[in-house]
Amino acid sequence: MSTGTVYLAEPRGYCAGVDRAVVAVERALEHYDETIYVRHEIVHNKFVVDSLRAKGAVFVEEVDEIPEGSLVIFSAHGISPKVREMAEQRNLRTIDATCPLVTKVHKEAVRFAREDYDILLVGHEGHEEVEGTAGEAPDHVQIVNSPDDAVNVTVRDPEKVVWLSQTTLSVDETMETVDRLRERFPTLQSPPSDDICYATQNRQVAVKKIAPQSDLVLVVGSPNSSNSVRLMEVAKEAGAKASHRIDSVAELREEWFEGVQTVGVTSGASVPDVLVQELLAELSRRGYGDVKPVRTATEDLMFSLPRELRQEMKAKGVTDSRKRPTGAGATAESGSVGASTGTDEKGVAASAAPAEAASSEELAQPTGTVDEVREQPEEGAGLT
Repeated sequence: MSTGTVYLAEPRGYCAGVDRAVVAVERALEHYDETIYVRHEIVHNKFVVDSLRAKGAVFVEEVDEIPEGSLVIFSAHGISPKVREMAEQRNLRTIDATCPLVTKVHKEAVRFAREDYDILLVGHEGHEEVEGTAGEAPDHVQIVNSPDDAVNVTVRDPEKVVWLSQTTLSVDETMETVDRLRERFPTLQSPPSDDICYATQNRQVAVKKIAPQSDLVLVVGSPNSSNSVRLMEVAKEAGAKASHRIDSVAELREEWFEGVQTVGVTSGASVPDVLVQELLAELSRRGYGDVKPVRTATEDLMFSLPRELRQEMKAKGVTDSRKRPTGAGATAESGSVGASTGTDEKGVAASAAPAEAASSEELAQPTGTVDEVREQPEEGAGLT
């Protein structure tokens, strides 16, 4: 069997917000002696949700399915004020695992609505994150699904318009939409910092690096994962001869590999690396055993667990023992579903404390702006 090459994108997989949310469910299962309910999928990954369900988590679509007085965890995608009110009406105790970078966008929506702006929310209608953000200011928000939708937008005052975005979109398509909107509204304001999260951008940059050299790009991720679907699309746009998204190796098709010498591999921000390792093992079995990591950025961001959970753990004398990702091969996984302990280049466990995640009353931002949080891109290793 001929030996093919695999270009392995780095960074890939778990982001800090996903790690925080998944670990929050796991710690809740450990520290609360009661049923743990989770509204919607905690993150958009079938393997993760099935694993947490097997551990005892009960996933529901809406809070009215939860017995009064119970404990519920809100997913990483965020919720609208209406959902929070419904939870209060049922006397539910809550743990808010919303990604702090999503909460940042919520706070922006509240701020601009208070200043009476028309808010053009670039995102996919029906996505949980978009529903949550729009719900913060329903009388001021219009959802813009794509560049072609820009022509249908109407505003009250063209001088008081701002755009915000879903955090998991394609950077290129988002900016194309914004450009179309700005053609109609030249004074359109931008958010104070990037709404598309650092991890989404970094994974798209990485897949753009490997795509031109890849006969086939495989993106590990579930079909309802917006950022995973975007990675597949970005790979095609960046020059991959073919690109497919798979939940697991079981979805690989023989015809995809006909005439293929080089395979690019990446994964969405809600995908544990165990699924990527399974894919690499299968590719090796198929003759693609020469794995070349291609790094375009290094990430070391970690968010502290939700405040409600930390207080419960502190009362029991338990601290957050997660390790900050570090080193060239680090991912954001800190011991959650499918993860292994983070190590540095020498194999030494990382020990830095997680960054504080803002409460719902605070501007949810790690340290400084998103621009400061995002790691500086590096030259891609393994490709010329």
